[in-house]
This record gives sequence, structure tokens and C-alpha cells, in this order.
Amino acid sequence: MNLLRFITRLRQRKSVAAALLLAAVLSASAQGQRQDFSKVEIKITPVAGNIHLLEGAGGNVSVSSGPDGTLIVDDQFLPLAEKIDAALTALNPKPLQYVVNTHVHGDHVGGNSYFGKKARIIATANLRRRLAAKTNAVPAELPVITFEQGLSLQFNGEEVRVLAFQPGHTDGDAVVYFTQSKVLSFGDQFVNGRFPFVDIANGGNVKGYLKNIDSILAWLPTDAKIIPGHGKLSTVADLKLAREFVAESIAVVEKDIAAGKTGDQIKTNPEFLDKYKEWNNGGRWLEAVYKSLSAKPS
Repeated sequence: MNLLRFITRLRQRKSVAAALLLAAVLSASAQGQRQDFSKVEIKITPVAGNIHLLEGAGGNVSVSSGPDGTLIVDDQFLPLAEKIDAALTALNPKPLQYVVNTHVHGDHVGGNSYFGKKARIIATANLRRRLAAKTNAVPAELPVITFEQGLSLQFNGEEVRVLAFQPGHTDGDAVVYFTQSKVLSFGDQFVNGRFPFVDIANGGNVKGYLKNIDSILAWLPTDAKIIPGHGKLSTVADLKLAREFVAESIAVVEKDIAAGKTGDQIKTNPEFLDKYKEWNNGGRWLEAVYKSLSAKPS
């Protein structure tokens, strides 16, 4: 990225949202630079049917492996692409056919420029627009199949449903449901055992985040297995607990806003943070909820 040119553009536009986006880009870049990817090992765990969970660094990767080849949901960081590719080949020598992106963050789509040369990338139209707007975007990392609401693939003996969300975690989120295996790959619209995040700079909205979870709970079978964006393999009961946590967070912040508290006071709410003290970055979560609830409609 030509950083000086990007900063100049931000100053010219005087855009708060763009400045926040720059901070997110720099944070993700710094995270990638700090981590020693040479020490990361790729772990693959069977989930159900043709579906496996792949763990390395960054977001969870869902894998459909079978007679039609391989489909993955997300692809972590670019420095891990060859390790991930080797793990997929060990699991199934047939070629990778599809990569589905759940959202724009680099710990989920960083490997696009590698895997986009091998397979077709699928994503929401909003996600493609955001990736294409990057100053260092290359053709291989851009989705070639896009959608506004959803699409279906017949792959490895089952229907694979790819569904778009309204703005929640970002404004380009999608989930993937493997119908016969009864496995839902959720992306960062659901993380297990940690604070989630609403990325306002990339169009996120906390009330949309809650509505998106509710929209899934309305039809998801109770015995389905869930691969969250981060954290361990989950159940519908885990998702319901996450839903109640998000609803509680909104209620707490709305109460503090009504009481006239500032953003700095809200993000240090001692009662709320103490309740979830085993998780990290609680202040960041409360700040994101506050900014989302306080934002003026665009």
C-alpha cells in the first residue's frame, strides 16, 4: 500500500470513517507483521459429513472435501496459504474448486491472492467492492462470483447455501450452510468465547448484528453444528448464549447513553467488564457498540 498517498487522500476527504478504516488496515497489517507464521501448524478436525474445521492463525476455515473436490470458507493470512494448501491436498488430492469469503478482514481473506489463482472466489457484492477499493488490490484476490442475497451450489453431494446478511459485523457478511451435513460456517457474525466486534468503518451495525443472529436462529436445526469465525466448534445453544450477550450489551450501552455518559465512561463500565473479565478487549467492544448506536444514518 502507498501509505503516504492514502493518508493524503484521507486528509483531503476529511472522512472520519475513512480514518477509522486506515486504523483498521494498519492494525491488521501490524498483526500480520508481528506474528511468526513459520511456527503455525494447520490442524484439521472432522465436523460432520464432508465438512472439516481447519485451524491455523486468524479466522476458522470450513472445508467441504469430497468427490467434487474441495470448497473452503475463508483462507486466513497470506503467509499461511501454502501450509493451508498442503493440508487441503493431504485431506483430498482433488483440486480446490471454490473459496467463499465471509467478510473483508485480512485474517479471513488474506489468502485470496494465492487461492484465487486456483479456484473461483465467491462473496457478496459489497465485499467485492471493498476488496477492489484497496490501493494494493490484485485481480486474483477479487471474488468472481458475487450475489446480493444468496446463492446455492450443488457440491459434494449436498446443497451448499451461501446467504448474505444485512450490515452487522461489516456490510458484506455472508454465512454458508451445508444442508445435508447440518453445518453452518458463520464468519465473524458469531465468535465463541470472546468479545465480538462491530466494524463501523466497514459498514457494521450492532443492531443488525443482533438481527442477523436472530434470522439464523429462526430456521437453523437445533442439532446443527456451527463453525464460528473464531473459537471452538459450537452448538445452537452456544449461539443462543451469544445472542443474549449481544442483546445485553446493547441494553447496557443504551442505558448509559440515556444517563448522559460519555463514550469514554461507557467503554469502561466496571460492572459489565467485570462480568466478562475472562475475555479480552471488553472496552473495544463497548466502544464499538456505543459508536454504532450513536452513529447518524448515512
